[in-house]
Amino acid sequence: MHRPILAALAATLLAAPLAAQQPRFETTTIADGVYQFRWQGHNAFFVVTDAGVVAVDPISLEAAATYAAEIKRVAPGKPLRAIVYSHHHADHASGAAVLRRAFGGNPPIIAHANARARILAEPDTALPPPDSTFTDRLTLDDANRPIELRFLGRTHSDNMIVAYLPKQKIVFAVDFVSNDRVGYRDLPDYFYPDHFDTLRRLQALDFQRIVFGHGPPGDKAAVDRQVRYYDDLRTAVSAAIARAASEDEAARTVQLPQYQQWGMYAEWFPLNVRGVYRGLSQAKRAP
Repeated sequence: MHRPILAALAATLLAAPLAAQQPRFETTTIADGVYQFRWQGHNAFFVVTDAGVVAVDPISLEAAATYAAEIKRVAPGKPLRAIVYSHHHADHASGAAVLRRAFGGNPPIIAHANARARILAEPDTALPPPDSTFTDRLTLDDANRPIELRFLGRTHSDNMIVAYLPKQKIVFAVDFVSNDRVGYRDLPDYFYPDHFDTLRRLQALDFQRIVFGHGPPGDKAAVDRQVRYYDDLRTAVSAAIARAASEDEAARTVQLPQYQQWGMYAEWFPLNVRGVYRGLSQAKRAP
């Protein structure tokens, strides 16, 4: 995601009324040995395994310092086993070097192969490239808490992965899905129609709890609602395209009042319409 977009996202999240009422950071127990770390409006996810702690998404240089301290508080004496990037966007993946320094040693950074290519294409000292990559699935074995890193398809980037704990039936999914909130602005860096298929693959996983990249944790029903939202959005926008409505007209006229109580509906829903309109129109023109 481009730097101006990241700055706008951070500003929006920090300006939200809920953010003003919350402490700057918080660590929440999701299950035994499984935690959500929240830094302002962004969430990370860490799992305490027999071999050490697996930390997914350092978030930022500033966040990573507190993240490391929280991991040490929750799991004193445990080494950092690995750092995982959910995807290459700097607002989630920056700060790995801070985690490494805090724990010592050189734990591997793991990400999808496409994330490495994206990071190397735009070098950033705050965002070191991964040491280890995969294209489909990578399992970090552990007797009590195995962690499956899965690529479910292109969505918000071409390298988004989820962290799945099959024994605990927990999943961590970032940005392309959320808890009763519409998508971010005009859905930048999304792939169509791939995004809709990726959501269904997430829905098909056997889980009961889900931690999101933003907002509070949810359950399987929250993902079911997100799938319905994007299905309804695609149907409504496709109808606008079929009747030859312009993007501006679609943004003015397409409404999904059944979701108007969702977070950011008034601010972002017309932009969601624009993003899907562009995406579907481009996919239709593609050879």
